[in-house]
Amino acid sequence: MSDSRLKISNTDGVTLVEFIDRNILDEANIQAISEEITSVIESADVPKLLISFSNVDHLSSAALGALITINNKTREKSGQLHLANIDPQIYEVFVITRLNKLFNIHETTDEAQSAFAS
Repeated sequence: MSDSRLKISNTDGVTLVEFIDRNILDEANIQAISEEITSVIESADVPKLLISFSNVDHLSSAALGALITINNKTREKSGQLHLANIDPQIYEVFVITRLNKLFNIHETTDEAQSAFAS
């Protein structure tokens, strides 16, 4: 897919997903991102997903909804999902919505990478 909104790489069995866009607000974009991440989950036996928000300044509530769906799909396959590099303002939204309790959130991708149970 040439019009991918994501940069996907693999290290030690962990799939790192990074966003190209600074703002993940557009409904169509979120749908495309969600589908792309879902296909990564579905193609793995036991998905180990690390989503980095290092470039991201804004997330819409639809994007949070998509993350919850991605989390559920990962768990259905006994996988693990970790999030990293979340901007403090975005993290605030995770706290308000209590999603910080649902997700495994790390400050850096390195920290998250080592948090995966091998």
